[in-house]
Amino acid sequence: MTQRHSAVVAAASFVILTGSAISAAPGAVAGTPGGTHAVDRNSDFDGDGYDDVLIGAPTGTDGTHKNAGYVTVQYGSARGAGTATGTRRARTAVFGQNTPGVPGTAEAGDGFGTAVATGDLDADGYDDAIVAAPGEDVGTVKDAGRVTVLFGSRNGLSATRSVTFGTAVPETGAAFGLAVAAARLTAATPGDVLAVADRHGATLFTHGAGTLKATGRLDTTGAPGGDKIQPASLTTGDYDDDGYAELVVSGRSLEEDGTGRSAVYAGGATGLTYTRDLPGGPATASGDINNDGYDDLVFGRPDRPEDVYEPLTGGTVLVYLGSARGFEDVDELGTPAQVWAQYTAGVPGTAELGDGFGADVSLADVDGDGHADLAVGTPGEDIGTVRDAGAVVVLRGSARGLTATGAASIHQNSAGVPGTVEKGDRFGGQVRFVDTNGDGRSELLAAAPGENTADGVVWLLPASAGGIVTHGSWSYGGASLAAPGTDARFGTAIDE
Repeated sequence: MTQRHSAVVAAASFVILTGSAISAAPGAVAGTPGGTHAVDRNSDFDGDGYDDVLIGAPTGTDGTHKNAGYVTVQYGSARGAGTATGTRRARTAVFGQNTPGVPGTAEAGDGFGTAVATGDLDADGYDDAIVAAPGEDVGTVKDAGRVTVLFGSRNGLSATRSVTFGTAVPETGAAFGLAVAAARLTAATPGDVLAVADRHGATLFTHGAGTLKATGRLDTTGAPGGDKIQPASLTTGDYDDDGYAELVVSGRSLEEDGTGRSAVYAGGATGLTYTRDLPGGPATASGDINNDGYDDLVFGRPDRPEDVYEPLTGGTVLVYLGSARGFEDVDELGTPAQVWAQYTAGVPGTAELGDGFGADVSLADVDGDGHADLAVGTPGEDIGTVRDAGAVVVLRGSARGLTATGAASIHQNSAGVPGTVEKGDRFGGQVRFVDTNGDGRSELLAAAPGENTADGVVWLLPASAGGIVTHGSWSYGGASLAAPGTDARFGTAIDE
């Protein structure tokens, strides 16, 4: 059993962010900085009120450089998002390190687009795109990693003012940028704070004088007390509804044979404070499931049969419900409010080793009832006799938390879904809910980055008052957005 020493860790992990003080955290609304609750986190690069879609293709060709990586943008509208070619014509864009104005040089293995996020870092009312390249070499330092920010504007994302940065002292294999997130963590800066994870923890950055400045460090592998964690993902949410987002660093415990573990840092007027650790996993999502005004936290833990929360196989999802005290009332063991798996009554499918239930998760309201619903990627799911074809399970939110009532399983054999199930497709490797047409209902994006021999394909499934529907769904790849589609692993990352 892991021993917790919260008071010791809190003293060691307090981070102050310097900057111009603001008397109170502003209300979070679309098109302005200050995203605290998960529902406030927008991907609106042009400030028109519609969510835009940012997708990473980290092994795509940029110019003549194979495996350099790129990102694509699909701008939302009253008709939703579309593509650059075919019958669903819409405004789109492609960015890589070979794009004029984007700093850096495209090179094989950079992994530009391995992780992506959005936030209004410069507080100008337009969201900015954060693009990580954890495989970037810095000088002779291999895989040190770098992050690039493309700033939003009235016309959308632009390379004109883009900046790139890494750690002050590059380290071989540090993979700076393996995960990124941004939100309103403090009143010490007018814009959102950017958190960038590497193998050892996370660095906090704030915008000023046209660049990003490191203003704090969270060392999750060496802090005294609690679990030492090697990060895999970041998420933010206002779990106590105090007007500041919390930051959750989740990954693998370095003390418990790789068991999923997470560290929760509370936002505040002057910075972040460590509060506690919890069971975690490589996939995380935040949203208000029970519609009580507090964000809730979900961890995906695929295929850890030795874990206490996974008595069978196939993977689990852990749910922690927010409250006025955040997660302070969760017991010493970190027992979640709910545990979901394919052996849970009402959940579609059968729990089997390798299913990968929880490989990715996303929370948002798909039916407009005010409750966040959960998408669970299950890329190792067998469909009939077809191995690892993949599926997505959708669980509905309710006043009591997640419910299996109305649960659905979606895959390429579902009526109306384009394509055919094939061995190794791994449909659901990435899942994201996004409202691109502004109707208050979030569509589902389901990705299979390995589809078509690693080209990568993304499916968009519409939302309705009854939830996600397959009728009217469509699929696309990098080539549909006027980008090189071959071997791009398009859909490896999709902004939440």
